[in-house]
Amino acid sequence: MLYAIISEDITNSLPLRIKARPAHIERLNELKQQGRLVLAGPHPAIDSNDPGEAGFTGSLVVAEFADLTSAQAWADADPYVAAGIYAKVLVKPFKKVLP
Repeated sequence: MLYAIISEDITNSLPLRIKARPAHIERLNELKQQGRLVLAGPHPAIDSNDPGEAGFTGSLVVAEFADLTSAQAWADADPYVAAGIYAKVLVKPFKKVLP
């Protein structure tokens, strides 16, 4: 089943994001290689694809997991969690309808 992992950043998270990003992206690439990643990306803090120093306010990952417990465990092990970037992480089932 698909699960949405919706994360909210702490204030001024950009320096921490930059440092932890390689490990974060590596885990996402593992999901992609396994054919389980639907989409992933950050939420820019301003209305721009390149927010510069404004940074990001959170992230969204939609991926396939065996169950909610597995999805939550994967989210809990994110390097951004370990680095203190996320203030809040919500994991919930997701049903893709379109496209």
